[in-house]
Amino acid sequence: METKIREILSEKVNPLLKSHDGGAELVKFEGGIAHVRLTGACRGCPSAQYTVEDVIKAIMAEELPDVRDVTLENPVSQELIDMAKKILSGERKLN
Repeated sequence: METKIREILSEKVNPLLKSHDGGAELVKFEGGIAHVRLTGACRGCPSAQYTVEDVIKAIMAEELPDVRDVTLENPVSQELIDMAKKILSGERKLN
């Protein structure tokens, strides 16, 4: 199963993430759950969790129904997400 997951990441997911200078790699597959790590610019992105949920999970569900879930290893902290939202909304300025 890990080989199939890596193939899907390489052939279907990473071409999409490449446009954002990032990628995804499998850390482990355990109990029907694929644990992935985002790489490149996607690694520290405040939208990393959404990328996993909206992009990677959807592709995995379509291609490999035996993958019950996909989780993000080394996720972005909620504090960083909140700060990014404030900066993007103009509530906070960069120093």
